[in-house]
Amino acid sequence: MKQTLIAERVFDGEHYHHNQAITLEAGHITAFEKAPGIEPIYLAGTLVPGFIDVQVNGGGGALFNAAPSVECLKTIGQAHARFGTTGFLPTLITDDLGVMQAAADTVAEALAANTPGVLGIHFEGPHLSVPKKGVHPANFIRHISEAELAIFAREDLGTKVVTLAPENVAPEVIRTLVDSGVRVCLGHSNADYDTVIKALEAGASGFTHLFNAMSPMDSRAPGMVGAALESQSAWCGLIVDGHHVHPASAKVAIAAKPKGKVMLVTDAMPPVGMDDNASFELFGTQVIRKGDRLNAVTGELAGCVLDMVGAVNNSVAMLGVPREEALRMAAKYPAEFIGHRQRGVFRVGAKADMVLLDQDNRVAQTYIDGHLVYQA
Repeated sequence: MKQTLIAERVFDGEHYHHNQAITLEAGHITAFEKAPGIEPIYLAGTLVPGFIDVQVNGGGGALFNAAPSVECLKTIGQAHARFGTTGFLPTLITDDLGVMQAAADTVAEALAANTPGVLGIHFEGPHLSVPKKGVHPANFIRHISEAELAIFAREDLGTKVVTLAPENVAPEVIRTLVDSGVRVCLGHSNADYDTVIKALEAGASGFTHLFNAMSPMDSRAPGMVGAALESQSAWCGLIVDGHHVHPASAKVAIAAKPKGKVMLVTDAMPPVGMDDNASFELFGTQVIRKGDRLNAVTGELAGCVLDMVGAVNNSVAMLGVPREEALRMAAKYPAEFIGHRQRGVFRVGAKADMVLLDQDNRVAQTYIDGHLVYQA
């Protein structure tokens, strides 16, 4: 079924257009003009490409590790759609093999059923560094085995991202992962600069939550942060919540990296989309919410209550990023990282994943595949 939307303002990923008509059919943009014979729907606000979040642990009270089911993914997706996320990678943090297998089966089922928003899976661990584990459970951190490699090699998981510590995974294994369609990110790592460079040469293409849980940059020891900032080709995820990364550090990263290589991520936990300040449990440890901050009772930051429109608005307010660039950091650049170039921009043939922002840059409507999935 065709439908035409006429928006007060449209940001196509590069430029603004005023009173722009967009015709949709079969979940795609088919024209930038009014379809003949179709009564248009008029939208007050700014229509922008839908946000893509490559690191989502939970939302709506649900945690992927705790309940790896399609219903859990639907709950998470609905929670994040309120904040403009139209595509996400459910993220499984370090866990045992059985949970990894269940999570993979769930994502395969969700993709087969066209569950709104689900684009693949992100395994954040278990092949990490214990000194940089954060809230990941040390008892599940382990060397990679054939069992995990078999999961990562599955062809029914959509976009596959694996975060690993390169001091614990050899370059030849990284190359094997890349050859099997995995986008390898480096993180939760105490690796030195040379080890990181070897991982990049083996095909690693990203860094998970830049600055957080990785060896820092020093004058004579550039560490993982230095290698990430130096790389011209690797993408960096950045958590802009005012807690995980100091605004000055985030500004330095954006200035150092080539345009298009810094993308916004939320590292979201179950409280996203919930109105209360209730705590939740993560591997037997209580995580306490205080306003917009999550901490385990042991003190570590434990993910975020950040959402994508919040990350965009924080990037503008805290970092001085032009709004157009912040919108690209939330949509176009993560789409490029995961190889979904039909997302994150508006053009003929692109996916009709869209967000309508009101005059205060809050989400008024969210569309996935041309279907309205959230109305404020």
